[in-house]
Amino acid sequence: MATGSPALDRMVERLKASSDPKRRYEYVLWLAKKLEPLPDEFRQDAFKVKGCVSQVYVVAELQDGRLHWQGDSDAAITKGLLALLIEGLEGLEPAQAASLDPAFLAETGLQASLTPSRANGFLNILAMMKAQARALQVGVAGPQSPADPASSPDPVPVPSTPVEP
Repeated sequence: MATGSPALDRMVERLKASSDPKRRYEYVLWLAKKLEPLPDEFRQDAFKVKGCVSQVYVVAELQDGRLHWQGDSDAAITKGLLALLIEGLEGLEPAQAASLDPAFLAETGLQASLTPSRANGFLNILAMMKAQARALQVGVAGPQSPADPASSPDPVPVPSTPVEP
């Protein structure tokens, strides 16, 4: 199943190739360690993922028509799942990210070893990212000045609706 994101497809294939849940978790934890620190200015309710047991923040910015993501979580596994999504959705056009089918999660094999609350949190993170992508797609970020390509719009806070378990 292709997701429309080459980076996400590679990570799904890597996870799918391992039948060992421990190796999948090691990969997710490795992704967590690679995630860049989130500036404190984005640690606010507007960027907080609702419906997660742990504290999770995700921020989308649109630069030259492509999405760029930042985020963080206070729980290592959740941070790794967030990192997987951030890396997988990095550089996509808003419409691509907004239409991403969450069915790819089943292919990773992670759902079998995630607790229900963590699996639900993963879906809530994805829902928030898709909502931010939709908001940027319809221009909530405001006009971008073509005269100054160095200028970047402010990140878009988007209310998220938690996914029901």
